Amino acid sequence: MKNIYIEPKTLKKFIKNILLKANVRSDVAEHVAEGLVQTSLRGVDSHGVRLLPHYLEGVRKGRVNPNPDYKFKKTSCSTGMLNADHTFGHAACMRAAKEAVSLARRGGTGHVAVYNSTHFGAAAYYALEIAKNDMIGMSFTNTDALIRTYAGKRSFLGNNPICFAAPCEGEEPFCLDMATSVLTFNKIRQLRGEGKRVPAGAGADRQGRETRDPESVEMLLPVGGYKGYGLSMMVEIFCSLLSGGPYGPNIPKMFEAPMSVKRHIGHFISAIRIDCFQDKKSFKKRLSKMMRDLRNEPSSSKRIPVQVAGDPEKRCAEERIKSGIPLRQELANAFLDIGRDYGVGMLKELLVKNA
Repeated sequence: MKNIYIEPKTLKKFIKNILLKANVRSDVAEHVAEGLVQTSLRGVDSHGVRLLPHYLEGVRKGRVNPNPDYKFKKTSCSTGMLNADHTFGHAACMRAAKEAVSLARRGGTGHVAVYNSTHFGAAAYYALEIAKNDMIGMSFTNTDALIRTYAGKRSFLGNNPICFAAPCEGEEPFCLDMATSVLTFNKIRQLRGEGKRVPAGAGADRQGRETRDPESVEMLLPVGGYKGYGLSMMVEIFCSLLSGGPYGPNIPKMFEAPMSVKRHIGHFISAIRIDCFQDKKSFKKRLSKMMRDLRNEPSSSKRIPVQVAGDPEKRCAEERIKSGIPLRQELANAFLDIGRDYGVGMLKELLVKNA
């Protein structure tokens, strides 16, 4: 199926205008639109603009609060808790990231537990924001029960993402953004829509048996076997136990639960001041050299060079800034319908030009 390419700034403006028409507060709409477009620019399409219809349904039916009353409580010189009031996770975690940076400026590190939130998209959005402040940024979130328990038959923990970002000299920050499963469930849903098979070792059916049929996948398999399963538990402790929120099976499903049901998702955001340990300029220069040295290592493949985490996303962003963000025809049509429903134009002409 042919893709249609949309200029990123135009797509962000379209998404923000749709959200405003849906009575989402301006600052919240800005973070959601920016987070979705940044994620698609980086090639993480499973967590990018394709989720807009789902989020709008959450606003319409009551799961997502479009006008949150945040409650931030500073609990020490370097820690705090944020009640997200069930708004978009993108907006809540950007607020948490800014609070973490503010705490770190004074105390060296800043750590914020977020509770009463919703799906926050790609974890990189928040860690990269912290890295822009010449700090190391980390972001975590829990999810509903998705990963098959190691040596078990059912899911209990989520495929709880881990993100680590650090600034470097001469290029965008180093960024490791990974789920603790081989694939995310949003990626499985994307494969369903594209009619593609699931890679081996990524999914299991309702009996816990491995399957490559995307329609049969009901559980995800952890990356690295028991190691990925253990990392999921670690993130669950950060995001559920420190936030005081529910964990695993007690979190309503993202797609299967009624869209009127609040999910009470938890996140954890950290900022670390580099200059409390090393000179910032020296650190950034040395990290850049480390990355160059790694990339210059001999490759065992004629097709794939040695890379560092985040390299594919950086290349994708460079390409898509020039060529635009690709929308499958089905998604482009859905966006046109959304535009008509909310009385927002601007996208149709571009779709026709690129068709």
